Amino acid sequence: MARPVSMETPRGRISAWRADPHIPPKGALVVVQEIFGVNSHIKHQVDRFAAHGYIALAPCLFDHIERGVELPYDEEGVKRGRELAEQTGFDHAVEDIHAAQRLLEGEEAIVGVVGYCWGGTVAFLCNTRLGLPAVSYYGGRSVPFLHEHIQKPMLFHFGENDALIPPEDVDQHRELQALAEFHVWPAGHGFNCEERADYHEESARLALERTLSFFERVLKPHSGF
Repeated sequence: MARPVSMETPRGRISAWRADPHIPPKGALVVVQEIFGVNSHIKHQVDRFAAHGYIALAPCLFDHIERGVELPYDEEGVKRGRELAEQTGFDHAVEDIHAAQRLLEGEEAIVGVVGYCWGGTVAFLCNTRLGLPAVSYYGGRSVPFLHEHIQKPMLFHFGENDALIPPEDVDQHRELQALAEFHVWPAGHGFNCEERADYHEESARLALERTLSFFERVLKPHSGF
């Protein structure tokens, strides 16, 4: 089960939630939150990846502003989450993931990143800026950064009925990130989250299968495209 831990970052200590596998780890995954904080959904992903053999760590990226953020999936949660994401900024988020990377590499783990919604864009930037293999679930804020070049294998998941990410944005990802892998599912935004109205069980199951297969393939020493 995910447990709270503390980790050092360039801007001070923050909390994180961590789970470890019961087998020798295949690698380590930094799990990047949505705008709703490290809530029950993100903790569930941490447990899920640990159950599949990975050290999983979800840094609480909003801790620098407000500790213990766990927002509901409602109008007020969206409003507050967007404020916190804006105050945090992508540069600082990537900085914190880099700190998590160093922590896990200190345990001799090969590190990848998986992120959801806002965290999907953070995961993409961790590939372009930190050189980490990454999976982005419906990262709707990535378009302004698509000029950046991925350094390691990259997988994008999108929902074809996503009201926040129009088809032309997905097409732009395909055009400007031609080396990446793409899956577009018959679902809306947040289809992986059981607490959202757009949760789509079959798409979530298949996307997890593709994500696990991706990390099995790329979290190897000196892995490349």
